[in-house]
Amino acid sequence: MATEAFTVRAESDIVHQLDHLADSLDRSRNYLVNQALKEYLQQHAWQIEKITQGIAAADRGELVDHDDVMKEMEELIERKAQGKA
Repeated sequence: MATEAFTVRAESDIVHQLDHLADSLDRSRNYLVNQALKEYLQQHAWQIEKITQGIAAADRGELVDHDDVMKEMEELIERKAQGKA
């Protein structure tokens, strides 16, 4: 896979922690930063997808009335409070 260089400025304590971790794991700072970026992107990809799906649904007019949502949430809370959920 092709790589591309870019610059990131970080607080000194973060850089020192990163360097300490890299030394401890016998890995490079670059390796750890790439791993961290991959994990961050994977963990947040679902959020972007759900937002995109929600916007598309809204554009199609697939909306739920606020009062209906609140009623359902109140029912769920009540069931949970009674130990039924």
